[in-house]
Amino acid sequence: MKNGISVFIAAFIALGASWCGFVLAPALQLGTAKQTAVLNSGDTYPVQRTGDATLGLQVYRANGCAACHTEQIQQTGIAFEVVLTGAGKNPDAVSNLISTLKLTGLTKEEADSANDKITAVGGKVETHLIPTGADISRGWGVRRSVAADYLYDSPVQLGSLRAGPDLADAGTRLNNASWHLLHLYAPQSVVKNSAMPPFRFLFETRKIGDAPSPDALNLPSEFAPPAGYEVVPKPEAKQLVAYLLSLHADVPLYEAPYTPVQISTNAPAK
Repeated sequence: MKNGISVFIAAFIALGASWCGFVLAPALQLGTAKQTAVLNSGDTYPVQRTGDATLGLQVYRANGCAACHTEQIQQTGIAFEVVLTGAGKNPDAVSNLISTLKLTGLTKEEADSANDKITAVGGKVETHLIPTGADISRGWGVRRSVAADYLYDSPVQLGSLRAGPDLADAGTRLNNASWHLLHLYAPQSVVKNSAMPPFRFLFETRKIGDAPSPDALNLPSEFAPPAGYEVVPKPEAKQLVAYLLSLHADVPLYEAPYTPVQISTNAPAK
């Protein structure tokens, strides 16, 4: 009997310590988490979701979207890229040297070496940090997901199965609300051979009144309702789309750095 009580107490302590370490401590840490700073910027991240996007998270949850989609971009490593920003006073020498060097997919040491060689002949360069991994190669995001990405999510919809693509950065790469509404109503109308089931219960098919509704979907003929009818999204569909559009993981952070691509604003007009 005495040994049984000792075993029970030891097991209770072990399980209690495990629960505190793996459940309670992370919950307390997340509960006190605050917005973080965006690298090389005065901005903070993330931004609180709007009302519709917050409601849309609950629609996403209620419809089991996390059963087929994840919201966690994985990263396996980093690489460096040396970018020429100016040829200086000796452009021919810089051009000849550049043609002999590998400038992408470098280690830090290789990038430093290329940087030194180019600057030695008068060129000006920048070294960019580029996250690598299958998710990033697919275009699902530009860096790995970190805890800060989920600060305003309750519950967090990480998911564990990818029957469909990861959605952690869906609002950046798919930022058209009309596209999302069409995709929800008739997935194959925008993604051929899509395995996603239609969510038509989030829409209403009704007779056209004096004029078509501005919210009516512009469906291809094979998915369109009968003549004289239109398909319009219910509030839940709009909220779900607002949530999907709010999904952004596209800023460099201290714990997930990368060098954003700079788009020139001085390009000649076409």
